[in-house]
Amino acid sequence: MGKKILYAAYGSNINLEQMAYRCPNSTVAGTTMLKGYELQFRHHATVVPNEESEVPILLWELNAQDERFLDRYEGFPKYYRKESICLELNGESVEAMVYIMNGDRPLESPTAEYYDIIEQGYKENGLDMSYLETALAEAIQSENLEMDEEMQMGWEM
Repeated sequence: MGKKILYAAYGSNINLEQMAYRCPNSTVAGTTMLKGYELQFRHHATVVPNEESEVPILLWELNAQDERFLDRYEGFPKYYRKESICLELNGESVEAMVYIMNGDRPLESPTAEYYDIIEQGYKENGLDMSYLETALAEAIQSENLEMDEEMQMGWEM
């Protein structure tokens, strides 16, 4: 069967139905908080360092085959890279793999379908919806500011 790794999901991979389809051998290991990071939407979900914040995480146990399936789905290594992080699970310190978006893409709202998939995962796993709602609100606010600036530039020409 091979060695299993812990994978920290924060986006569409917290959706149980999606992961059952994508990674049929994966099992839920538990939920926890990733401290020192913030959930953001840059069209797709990512986490970025922020000492003042934290992100709800669903931990999965993956075998090597499921990790390869996820690598393909996540566009590894071009779209997302993998990093190793330390988390606390049931009072123990554990190491997990997390996908983090490459590049410096601007904040951007996700599609309604993508957001709904993540929202369903939050509900299925009893995660605090406020983190997801805040990430969406910040992406919308950023887009609105950008639109205002473009309109202002147009008026000045």
